[in-house]
Amino acid sequence: MAQWTSAMGAAQLARLLNSQQDRPAGPGTRRPPAYRALADGIRLLVLEGRVPVAARLPAERELALSLSVSRTTVAAAYEALRTEGFLESRRGAGSWTAVPAGNPLPARGLEPLPPEALGSMIDLGCAALPAPEPWLTRAVQGALEELPPYAHTHGDYPAGLPALRSMIADRYTARGIPTMPEQIMVTTGAMGAIDAICHLFAGRGERIAVESPSYANILQLMREAGARLVPVAMAEGLSGWDMDRWRQVLRDAAPRIAYIVADFHNPTGALAGEDQRRQLVEAARSAGTVLIADETMSELWLDDTVEMPRAVCAFDPAGSTVITVGSASKAFWAGMRIGWVRAAPDVIRSLVAARAYADLGTPVLEQLAVNWLFSTGGWEQAADVRRGQARENRDALVAAVRRELPDWEFEVPGGGLTLWVRTGGLSGSRLAEAGERVGVRVPSGPRFGVDGAFEGYVRLPFTVGGAVADEAAVRLAAAARLVESGASGGGETPRTFVA
Repeated sequence: MAQWTSAMGAAQLARLLNSQQDRPAGPGTRRPPAYRALADGIRLLVLEGRVPVAARLPAERELALSLSVSRTTVAAAYEALRTEGFLESRRGAGSWTAVPAGNPLPARGLEPLPPEALGSMIDLGCAALPAPEPWLTRAVQGALEELPPYAHTHGDYPAGLPALRSMIADRYTARGIPTMPEQIMVTTGAMGAIDAICHLFAGRGERIAVESPSYANILQLMREAGARLVPVAMAEGLSGWDMDRWRQVLRDAAPRIAYIVADFHNPTGALAGEDQRRQLVEAARSAGTVLIADETMSELWLDDTVEMPRAVCAFDPAGSTVITVGSASKAFWAGMRIGWVRAAPDVIRSLVAARAYADLGTPVLEQLAVNWLFSTGGWEQAADVRRGQARENRDALVAAVRRELPDWEFEVPGGGLTLWVRTGGLSGSRLAEAGERVGVRVPSGPRFGVDGAFEGYVRLPFTVGGAVADEAAVRLAAAARLVESGASGGGETPRTFVA
């Protein structure tokens, strides 16, 4: 019986392998043999989760044709991977990917680093900050005071607590977007909201237009749901969306839904202007595409010079095109798993009905905590503290990277939590692997793209500051030296660092 659970086509694997960039070899630098370079490339794809574990690889002859190399090269690469534990084979069943015994299974998204690893590893993988105190404690205490009446009920509120739905609706109305509680559903984080929307609007095989690059975890969520992702390239730097490309994709591909982050885009930090928002809503309406607007970063402006545009849903007064997703995770704390959807009442009713077969509802105590923050002004105070933390971290990280890695290129965003960095011609995948060996965890650019795009990038979040930011840049520079030297395996030993 075959041991593989999915299959990787030769053309698809060749695209992923060809996307891996390396800086040209300098004088005296020895290039590895072709089979070794191919084996290393496949191993990197497995370690990053871009080629799943237990995925059947193409036959040697097929991959050789797609890569324009000899079959002997592919056979030698497969044999090297088998020896290292990254490939298993059986006569008649082919060869499939594996991980050596003792190695953790690679994640296909951006999962937080386990707390026990934080002593020796600087985590730049997860764009989330510690909870703002004392507001978290006060919110939980306030929630406990409000809990007794709800404790006498069944506790299931598929649409969310009525008080919180009303509060969220009022906050949209205060922003100039008239909203009724019937237009709000409370969810278990923004991921829960987008997952529910995708299941409602996009079945398996449906096209979903996404920014390129885009948020890695959302891209993976959509892949797992069986969607066909249609990437739309972002404009250069921080200028936001390329509207000509968006109009073309919406017209030609006719995607069922489109996913966008207009407010301090993850990972680039771009802020879309009002005219771009208006044009995109008009283009989506003309194409019959449902537009998911992710607002999770909307309250994280970091510079006083930033003027926030109106929300994307402000350009859809009828509510027929835009579905808005918000969350407490970025502006307050990732551990507060409260999100929400704003949409037309009939869409909300459909989403609520579908929860009977999903998670039934969102925890009552956490909803009460967020409602306490909204009703007392604690949210605004906590968000102001969060902006101050992110601003200090951003400035420290920018200075450290410019000092230690002057060849790396980036633009400094006016908000959000992430820096999108071009790595001077180095492979982001190889930097991520080398970083694990020198004590810094960083996600490579291809995690934020489709089919191997953005190999020459990494994403750096504003989660560390001060001396930790300095040390993170030092370790990134050490990882870059390992990649430049062509070192594989071994490397420098991570140092324990205490801030």
